[in-house]
Amino acid sequence: MGKVSKSRIPLLLLQLAFCFFWFNSVAADNPNFACDLAASPGLSALGFCNASWTVEARARDLVQRLTLEEKIGFLGHRTTAVDRLGIPKYNWWSEALHGVSYVGGGSSFSSLIPGATSFPQVILTAASFNVSLFRAIGKVVSTEARAMHNVGQAGLTFWSPNINVFRDPRWGRGQETPGEDPLLVSKYAVGYVQGLQDNVGDPVRLKVAACCKHYTAYDLDNWKGVQRFTFNAVVTEQDMADTFQPPFKSCVSNGVACAMCSFNQVNGVPTCADGGLLAGVIRGDWKLNGYIVADCDSVDVLYNRQKYTATPEDAAAITIKAGLDLDCGSFLPSNTLAAVQGGKLTEAQVDNAITNSFVVLMRLGFFDGDPRNLAPYGNLGPKDVCTPENQELAREAARQGIVLLKNFDDALPLNAPAIRSLAVIGPNANATRTMIGNYEGIPCNYTSPLQGLSAVVTTVYEPGCATVKCSPNELKLDGAKVAAAAADVTVLVVGGDLSLEAEGLDREDLLYPGEQGTLINEVAKVAKGPVILVIMSGGPFQIKQDKVNENISSILWAGYPGEAGGAALADIIFGRYNPSGRTPFTWYDQEYVEQVPMTDMRMRPDPASNYPGRTYRFYTGNPTYMFGYGLSYTPFYHNLVQAPEKLSITLEEGHPCYSEGCNSLELSGSAHCSGLQFDVHLQVRNSGGMAGSQTVLLFNTPPAVHKAPRRQLVGFEKVYLEPNESKNVVFQVDACRDLNVADESGNWKVPLGSHVLHVGDVTHTLTLSI
Repeated sequence: MGKVSKSRIPLLLLQLAFCFFWFNSVAADNPNFACDLAASPGLSALGFCNASWTVEARARDLVQRLTLEEKIGFLGHRTTAVDRLGIPKYNWWSEALHGVSYVGGGSSFSSLIPGATSFPQVILTAASFNVSLFRAIGKVVSTEARAMHNVGQAGLTFWSPNINVFRDPRWGRGQETPGEDPLLVSKYAVGYVQGLQDNVGDPVRLKVAACCKHYTAYDLDNWKGVQRFTFNAVVTEQDMADTFQPPFKSCVSNGVACAMCSFNQVNGVPTCADGGLLAGVIRGDWKLNGYIVADCDSVDVLYNRQKYTATPEDAAAITIKAGLDLDCGSFLPSNTLAAVQGGKLTEAQVDNAITNSFVVLMRLGFFDGDPRNLAPYGNLGPKDVCTPENQELAREAARQGIVLLKNFDDALPLNAPAIRSLAVIGPNANATRTMIGNYEGIPCNYTSPLQGLSAVVTTVYEPGCATVKCSPNELKLDGAKVAAAAADVTVLVVGGDLSLEAEGLDREDLLYPGEQGTLINEVAKVAKGPVILVIMSGGPFQIKQDKVNENISSILWAGYPGEAGGAALADIIFGRYNPSGRTPFTWYDQEYVEQVPMTDMRMRPDPASNYPGRTYRFYTGNPTYMFGYGLSYTPFYHNLVQAPEKLSITLEEGHPCYSEGCNSLELSGSAHCSGLQFDVHLQVRNSGGMAGSQTVLLFNTPPAVHKAPRRQLVGFEKVYLEPNESKNVVFQVDACRDLNVADESGNWKVPLGSHVLHVGDVTHTLTLSI
């Protein structure tokens, strides 16, 4: 994977020359743009090319002009061209998980645009708990995508973000997600999608089309031989309601243009063939304004590997009838004609599917001709990709996400002028490709941890292990120990990479790979000065031994920090930035995964079987670090200014709860909710000498009814404070929305009794009664 030179002037000249050639060669025969009326005036007679019509009317007009065979060509992600109507082929599959990616083939890089801004992997960005940052990253990614689209290097449909809840710490794709809390995942989904999709001045139109995936209860890839392709996720109605579905409900109901169904089965039914989940919930209950796509080859999988249907025609029919509109793959284009001819599917059902997809393309301007002639994005091009501002945002995102887990005796930040030598040790100390994780593109450039630290002080580099797998044969302790013994400070950069955790690859334990633990301990024993341990990973390791090790002064979790990760890490270590990240997952010990099979989907604990539950919301054990934990270089204090102590719910006369002593009420959407909104006013004070941001998390511990969570996130805010400055933070709470819990049947109820609100060390009891 190459780098883009920091000196961009010669490259820009080449880009301009190439751009001129490309623009003029395209204009000559115009094979690439649908409804390009300037090049082909005869197309103006076609209704679907009439931009004054509604997008729905244009889509219907197009569909009625197609033959059945042509219609079926639009059911796969690589569509066929219809030359007689001037419609070019299109690849729906582009990715933009944390920057424009080459995965899927719908977007690519060349000498014209050789790279795009690569932001931190999502798990680290989520650790910022900053919705405005989520949105800002989405906006930059979509701008770069539009710029690449204008020169033929990107599509307009991006199958991102991944909004599955990070249920199990071993999941190889946890790095792609915003973490283990449904509210945080939901807030990330809405913010990032808005950044990608929001169009200037016209809410009907889309900047690009995002896609929330993988629906639903998908969070196992390949664990001890159990494959995602054949895994049946057995999920209770309660867990489905309050853990797996909320992010997708938020994403769809807030306007995403696409939802992707997953490989797995849920309670015995493949998600892509489940009409209740697709047509019933996504399109019916949540009112999806867009299309539903199958994860790649999922329809093929449900026939060939899950053996769910007797024939391929049955598989095509059952998925389209369930609400599927598009197949990432060739199964539907290959088998739908036979399904229609065999009477298992109607042409009208095919029409409905492709109409949903065409409406999205209409909203994107795909059928409006040359995109370079269209406002407001037609002027974007190579100059708008990898800009200094975009690259600085990537660095800022990493800074905001990096989590300070331990800082014994205020070892950090380091005083650069006082350091004569810094030992930089570990298999990830000079990482580049590792920093961008998966679903990546080619970054603008890299700054490794070694490069970032070496730009500030003199360094000595010893990898200790050549790779993160750190086999006994790879372990080279002597050089690492000599460097640490001589240096004023040692920075150890350890952790994982895609050889240990990735799509198709789950971990089996939480231990450091290979001999990394030995490297850490042996270096820490002999180090002359403070030892700063930096963990680069997509999920937790067992680090309780490092937490209590007096030879390790500080611990930083850096996720996979993106192209500017090394620079951001140096900013944190040398105090140019005050850390404010909070861990978006629970740090368990190894005994947890020895106790809990990854295949057990239950969220709630079961004392009878010694099952401890999952995530901070239900886990009954003692984690090394709890979700939401993180330190700063300055002390912040919270003071409760105002919050109600009681809320009374007025029910109609004769309501059974007046006589039966109900412990909860089903109030969602009812008139009783109108008076249950209140504000929680907090004062946050920076009492130290360093400016910084405080991440303020509001939790609620509900009454112990319906196997309710032990605590759950209600809201979060990011507030920047100068030294000795105070600011007020207000949380607007709706009891029906924010204090409710799912009952055993998956119905939302508001528990009556004492709710305990938490912010840091501050607690406040609110009583709900009738």
